[in-house]
Amino acid sequence: MEASAAAVSQQWRIAGGVVSLGRPVVVGILNVTPDSFWDGGTHATVEAAVRHAVRLVQDGADVLDVGGESTRPGAAPVSARDEIARVLPVLEAVRRELPHVPVSIDTVKAEVARAALDAGAAIINDVSGLRLDAGLGRVIAAANAGVILMHSRGAVDTMARYELADYGPDPVADIARELGDAVSRAHDAGIDDELIVIDPGLGFSKRTEHSLAVLRELDRIEALGHPVLVGPSRKRFVGAAAGGALPPEQRLEGTIAACVIALLRGARLFRVHDVAEVRRALDFADAAIRPASL
Repeated sequence: MEASAAAVSQQWRIAGGVVSLGRPVVVGILNVTPDSFWDGGTHATVEAAVRHAVRLVQDGADVLDVGGESTRPGAAPVSARDEIARVLPVLEAVRRELPHVPVSIDTVKAEVARAALDAGAAIINDVSGLRLDAGLGRVIAAANAGVILMHSRGAVDTMARYELADYGPDPVADIARELGDAVSRAHDAGIDDELIVIDPGLGFSKRTEHSLAVLRELDRIEALGHPVLVGPSRKRFVGAAAGGALPPEQRLEGTIAACVIALLRGARLFRVHDVAEVRRALDFADAAIRPASL
């Protein structure tokens, strides 16, 4: 039975605290990979990564999401050892520089999650929705960490392709059902509801029309009863819908539009590269739709 959208919590519990969802939460992307589609290699050193983290927070990021393995189509898989070597020094340095900013680690591996949570991460962002590593949910539960469960299909190196974008006549129903399965896996691992955020995975295992359908009908995802995060940032579907195969450097305006549409449909968290621009747009949109105080 679907939960009422009104039941969605306005707080997200994470390791060591809570994130208020009373206003839009911007999650700044901090990739420390050499091959991410937009900023691969840009923050390859610890010093560069920390500088960028500080800039993201100054621009309005509420949470930082550190990733050590690219999910772009055809990206080479990364071992847990190599991923830890990329992520942990950055996580430790960011925690020293920005001790009050929650840090999320973008990983599908229990071993990486355990090392990151031990080093002070508060959230695990699992783009597989607990499909790919049976031990990951238990690691998250043991740490009482926040978790982002994203909808996707396939392995890390195939989930951003179109081969698995095979849906029935109501793709949003299929996506919601599979996200519900991810929530069930989280429950089975011992993860409390208050720790769970769900992400419909815009652009992952979805053609442009599927991602647009999710945006139009995001209230059906929110009806699962958990806060919703969206991550449209400069993705291929944004370029396709905004003018036809626009390159990543021309997808900022579409990204902002997607975030505002998602806000109007109930999303509370927004994972983006361009924090300052999205922060300003969301703050304006939120002020415009929020009932005036009496």
